[in-house]
Amino acid sequence: MTALRNVLTVAAVLAAVGFGFAQDKKADEPKPPTPPAPAPASDKQKFEPKFELNKPFFQLVTTDVDQTVKVQGGNDLKLKHSQTFFFKWLPTKQDGDKWTVQLTIEGVKLRVDVASNPVSYDSTTENANTQNPGLNEFFKNLVGSTFTVVFGKGMQPEKVEGQEALLKNLGAANQQMEALLKKILTTESLKEMSDPLAGLTPGTEKGPNEKWTKTTKLTLGPIGEYDRQYTFEYKGKDKEKAELDRVEVKANLTYKPPQGDADGLLFRIKSGDLATQNPKAGYYLFDPKTGWLVKSELAVTMSGTLVVAVGQTETSVQLFQTQTTTVETKGETFLPKKQ
Repeated sequence: MTALRNVLTVAAVLAAVGFGFAQDKKADEPKPPTPPAPAPASDKQKFEPKFELNKPFFQLVTTDVDQTVKVQGGNDLKLKHSQTFFFKWLPTKQDGDKWTVQLTIEGVKLRVDVASNPVSYDSTTENANTQNPGLNEFFKNLVGSTFTVVFGKGMQPEKVEGQEALLKNLGAANQQMEALLKKILTTESLKEMSDPLAGLTPGTEKGPNEKWTKTTKLTLGPIGEYDRQYTFEYKGKDKEKAELDRVEVKANLTYKPPQGDADGLLFRIKSGDLATQNPKAGYYLFDPKTGWLVKSELAVTMSGTLVVAVGQTETSVQLFQTQTTTVETKGETFLPKKQ
């Protein structure tokens, strides 16, 4: 799964305290507190994407994961994983309130470091290859993939086309992963990926200090699933960039182990109790003029225990993980310029 305005003005706080006495009442009879005035209509914000026909915009989405794995009777294992996607959005059609937008994966970066043994791939360089030929083909087939996204009521993605073509290309590159990909790259997961505001849109206008929540489920097939609850609060205009609105968000995730077979995996997760620890607020910076998510950042820390089976052998594993996701948007590609 990144924004905004001061919580209350001093005047509103003083009005809420309500000290003072009515002139026509006794001096020792307090006046009832005056509630804060509602935010003016002009202060309310929709937080919806805005499209302009045939005018593209671009996003850079980066996810960094730090993990510490403790296995019974063994040493701690440190893992670091970083992935970056370069996206291009091109609005191609408007039909009333509906918009059709092409979403293209322009580039991919990946770096996995297991116990100081890194494997990396970078489609933006001439020498993008890793030491793993299967991984090379997988990412080569991913770059250039295009989806057609239809946005409906409330500017929410309601239809995504291109799933079958993507699965065919990626499955051809790595047939062992095909069953896993079919369970992970679902229609709902593609809709979530095809949201340029990364889940921010509340569905109704919100004024400063208003909160709203969203509950979603992330299904990862044989890896399991996550129940996710996001709590947003519109903070008003950002203190440093007054032209942008700031929304703060906290995420609570709870893991559930898979129920089916371990398709595409060499192990099976038998049970697990991972959950968010000490959730901290991330932020969204939204530009009401362009409808862009200019920048967002959200870090989620989880810990717990997994029981993993390899063949007939079961092992208890303690996992501590921090995942940080950032999103940036601008009017030109994030791909490095060729020299």
